[in-house]
Amino acid sequence: MQYDDFIKLTKESKPSDKLSGIHLAIWYAVKDNWDMAHNIIQEINTENASWIHAYLHRVEGDIDNAKYWYNRSRKEPCTESLKSELDNIIQFLFE
Repeated sequence: MQYDDFIKLTKESKPSDKLSGIHLAIWYAVKDNWDMAHNIIQEINTENASWIHAYLHRVEGDIDNAKYWYNRSRKEPCTESLKSELDNIIQFLFE
């Protein structure tokens, strides 16, 4: 799936059955459903999942916890806007 295809899916009111795992978590993050995104992502143990986890804790305002997850993702803590970081994550995952 490409970036543009995923963005189209985010316009839908329900997630596509084509999405699972990390991609489903990102869909919920785009839809501002922090709880669902977090529930899904905390079960996935990869660097990319840790990056999303860090982003979600930034959204929550828990910067110390976000720093922990940035470290696990091997990424520097983001200082860009939340919107920009989410778009960067999506572009990276759907390139």
